[in-house]
Amino acid sequence: MKIHDFPGFPNPARVRIALAEKGLTDKVEFIHVDVPAGEHQKEDFRSKNPSAAVPVLELEDGTMISECTAITEYLDNLDGTPTLTGSTPKQRAVTSMMQRRAEAGLLDAVAAYFHHATPGLGPDIEKSQCEPWGKLQHDRAIHGMRYLDKVLAKQPYIAGEDFSIADITAFAGLAFADFAKIDVPADCANLKAWHQKVAQRPSITG
Repeated sequence: MKIHDFPGFPNPARVRIALAEKGLTDKVEFIHVDVPAGEHQKEDFRSKNPSAAVPVLELEDGTMISECTAITEYLDNLDGTPTLTGSTPKQRAVTSMMQRRAEAGLLDAVAAYFHHATPGLGPDIEKSQCEPWGKLQHDRAIHGMRYLDKVLAKQPYIAGEDFSIADITAFAGLAFADFAKIDVPADCANLKAWHQKVAQRPSITG
């Protein structure tokens, strides 16, 4: 397997954490895509992923899988014992729901703020910014943090009792928020405690 990505960016980080959680990191060849230089916008990469986004998983038969959720779903089920996406119909449904809430309400909101209301990746990449929209997404990200804080007041992880893809997404969202200088509200004690706990996982520290 090959992973086309740019290390340190939020979405590549999500897949790298999933790989580490599943013990698959050494089974993958990482292909560097220079996103700040615009390499992801070139036709060669677009032939792998028309949306021009990293990461992309390339299988040995030539199949290209983009979107972090789809990549993680594939990786999680390779050994027949999924641990990140749920093993029962209820777990799968709840995990998928909470993953999407963490993605839309936090990670995507931070990304929209970064790309529209800050210099982002620079004028060569950010060619169609809408600053008012970006500023609204700042508030949306804060709302997402407060929502997750309430969820974590009742359970140890985003989707329930076990660490899952939803936690990976939320963790990447907070990392991006820190980079974009969006502070977690001081009263979100549950979210902060969860973040400290998850930050100690070997898949993240290693």
